[in-house]
Amino acid sequence: MTMRCRSRRIRHTGDREPRMRPLLLGFYLSFSVTAASSQDSTVLRRGEALLTRDCAGCHAIARTGESRHPQAPLFRTLARRYPIESLEEALGEGIISGHPDMPEFKFEGDDVGAIIAYLKSIQER
Repeated sequence: MTMRCRSRRIRHTGDREPRMRPLLLGFYLSFSVTAASSQDSTVLRRGEALLTRDCAGCHAIARTGESRHPQAPLFRTLARRYPIESLEEALGEGIISGHPDMPEFKFEGDDVGAIIAYLKSIQER
């Protein structure tokens, strides 16, 4: 079947009109980006919650604020010392500091990923 549309011929193949394809693709891509963004937001909130629970008693864990313990580094400046990714192993196997006031912490794999994502998101540029 051939239809005439504004002096152009469009061959109908049983699919939606060719003009619908870009529109459908646009809807799909915007939904995908929104879903990924929502998922990223959930991961960041999880990382922040874990650090609030386990670290905020001594460390400044946000983009602003000072650490409660004078020797506890600000988490937003950790990238100045070393790559944030390098903390993955220590967080998963048990992070130990030479400082006597800091307890040992060990996190599960998904929690480590959330913490790393959150730490990356707050680093000073």
